[in-house]
Amino acid sequence: MGRAEERRARQRGGRRAAPGRSSGSPSNTAGGPSTTVIGTPSDAVGGRAAARRAAKSAGKGGNGKGRIRRLFTWKKMLGTFLGVCLLGIGSFIALYLYVDIPENNAAAQAALRQSNVYKYSDGAPLARAGEVNREIVDLSKVPKKVQYTFVAAENKSFYNDNGIDLKGTARGLLNTVMGKGAQGGSTITQQYVKNYYLSQEQTVSRKLREMVISLKVDRQMSKDDILAGYINTSYYGRNAYGIQAAAQAYYRVDAEKLNVRQGAYLAALLQAPSQYDWAVASETGKKLVTARWNYVLDNMVEEGWLDKSERQGMKFPEPKEPKPVAGREGQKGYLIDLANRQLEDQLMKQQGLTRSQAEAAVVDQGWTITLNIDKKKQAALEEAVKAQLTSKLDKKKRPVDAKVQAGAVSVDPKTGKVVALYGGVDYFDHFTSNATRTDYQPASTFKPVILAAALEENARTRSGKPITANAIYDGTSKRPVVDSNGNKVGFAPENEDDGNYGPITVQTAMNKSVNSVFAQMGVDVGMENVMDVAAKLGMDTTNEQAVPAQTLGTMGASPLQMAGVYATLDNHGKKVTPSILKAAEHNSSRVDLPNPIGEEVISREAADSVTSVLTGVVDDGTAQRAVANNPKRDGQKVAGKTGTSDDNKSAWFTGYTPDLVTSVGLFGEDEKTHAQTKMYGAGGEDRVNGGGFPAQIWAAYMFGVTKPDARFELETDQGAAVQPTWTPTPTQEPTTQEPTEEPTTQKPTETPTTQEPTETPTTQEPTQEPTTEPPTTAPTGEPTDDITLDPVRPDDGQ
Repeated sequence: MGRAEERRARQRGGRRAAPGRSSGSPSNTAGGPSTTVIGTPSDAVGGRAAARRAAKSAGKGGNGKGRIRRLFTWKKMLGTFLGVCLLGIGSFIALYLYVDIPENNAAAQAALRQSNVYKYSDGAPLARAGEVNREIVDLSKVPKKVQYTFVAAENKSFYNDNGIDLKGTARGLLNTVMGKGAQGGSTITQQYVKNYYLSQEQTVSRKLREMVISLKVDRQMSKDDILAGYINTSYYGRNAYGIQAAAQAYYRVDAEKLNVRQGAYLAALLQAPSQYDWAVASETGKKLVTARWNYVLDNMVEEGWLDKSERQGMKFPEPKEPKPVAGREGQKGYLIDLANRQLEDQLMKQQGLTRSQAEAAVVDQGWTITLNIDKKKQAALEEAVKAQLTSKLDKKKRPVDAKVQAGAVSVDPKTGKVVALYGGVDYFDHFTSNATRTDYQPASTFKPVILAAALEENARTRSGKPITANAIYDGTSKRPVVDSNGNKVGFAPENEDDGNYGPITVQTAMNKSVNSVFAQMGVDVGMENVMDVAAKLGMDTTNEQAVPAQTLGTMGASPLQMAGVYATLDNHGKKVTPSILKAAEHNSSRVDLPNPIGEEVISREAADSVTSVLTGVVDDGTAQRAVANNPKRDGQKVAGKTGTSDDNKSAWFTGYTPDLVTSVGLFGEDEKTHAQTKMYGAGGEDRVNGGGFPAQIWAAYMFGVTKPDARFELETDQGAAVQPTWTPTPTQEPTTQEPTEEPTTQKPTETPTTQEPTETPTTQEPTQEPTTEPPTTAPTGEPTDDITLDPVRPDDGQ
């Protein structure tokens, strides 16, 4: 077949046959070339139709893979890549030629000389803070090993690099574009350029300018000049800019007198000045800065800047206490510190700043910051602490009185506003804010969290009954806690004063703060569930283990955290994150602040049920004397919980009315070492209980600032708020009658007899003092039926 014939055959829908004779094909009698004709005329028509369908299919993607392969050939991809690279290089060259090293950042330097202005919620002035503490020193006056500490901490390759870290800068640019924030990677040169020439904002343009200027600075300045500029412009906390001011602020010496241990601490500070300031750091903060201090010294040994034997003998150099700063006297310093911290947190989220960058952007930068603090409520809280506690402490008469620290936070549950805060007797006398410190146990104020978890998870007792306010538990002191299989878990907590209660309702157990009941309840619910609900309510459980001992409130917490937890309960389960910030403005721009009220984290029914139960603690439990019977109470509805930690190192009362939540904590702290210590005997009391000073402070403050006609709007059918509660007087000889199925909710007209299961031990309690002797027969397990009455004992103040 000739070429012309082949073309005609293809047009007819046929195809060229393979050469040679096929089996069964007719032979060419004429002796010409053998050919085979494929298809009939009708086949040709079908072939053309098939061809058209194939073409249409290709247009719809039938040959999509082929087209993609033709589009993305390796030559085209390589060409595109090279084109992008050339474009990038060209753009960078243009940028390098265009961007010059500024004389300095005049705007930034001017801002450093501006004070921050702080206002109350109504706009009245609170404080003006920001007299800049800075003194430039020549690098020659800084000991060589101290210089090395900063290089070891921030940029070990400093003396050999060209001023930038390409990998770190690329990562920073990518994070900025993706909104993930800064994640380090800057060289000392880049940090110096940012501090001196640019700003702390996290934008692509600023990062590109930083990179170009850093390259030029590295070419035009010596490494020593760059290092000098870096250590003289960095912020170290305590209002100190530069190494000379930092040396004085932390060690009361000039920079030339610093030793390598002190230098390593100052270098470590730059990562997070306020968090790492030893005087105010939490236990976590102290661990972090100690680890970074070790990191700096170990890097020095690795680089050959410090002898290994000298390094091994070094001990951490604890800094001196901070000096008083004008404008922070009394409670002002505590309010300013929290406002600054929350503003820094917001800048870190919005602009992707690191903690160090955020601090440098906030402290003494000319901000106008309006707080949510209500001037009248703040004064009332301060007066309540003075009247109910500090005026009763006598350090000369009782040395233990010098070890008592008070902290309190008051929050509006509907808005999340921190309306009042008490951080300590005076910011100049006690720099650590007792309102925000998280190193003391919240003790029994954690029990409502356990109940909230039980209700939220629809948990059941070991006997299979739902855990409600009327559920029955064994309140025997030191009763071994058992798991769902009846196996002991190795935990048998003692009740306050080793008091035994026998079978009691959850309501009474909360009223009397019975440890043995909530220890078993926590295991019944599942400690993982308990800790999960605690986190949802606002507690920091990041590094906490889900173990039964946590039911006693053994984790750390602050009055600020506990106020948030109880505010969430008061707000029917909608998350409340306490905020002290009302507005923050800088250079005519305002920072967007998050809404303190979040989504529902536990159901309204669970939250309202806990509130209902907590009214019983006030009316019939450990807070009855100080709160319920307080003469200043004007009909306010109150829910709350007392707490006293192991060895009387902390005592709490956290409570709320429908319109306000306040958490008050007392902490035993050694005046010199700041170690936790016991408060036995303080204020002339045998033991400082949550129902004592904390509840008294709470009542003196709250009953003067809350509305007497406010009522809890509860959607629940259980707890003291919806079921009348009362305290029965047990008879001397309990009967052996079997219990009824449901506890009575009506107060009888005469003193009832105690009705208990036959297997329950006989516990005789006088009307004035609780029984502290253990039962004659240990209970064999958890009661499986409800009882009519449960024996209780007078207020123990726990």
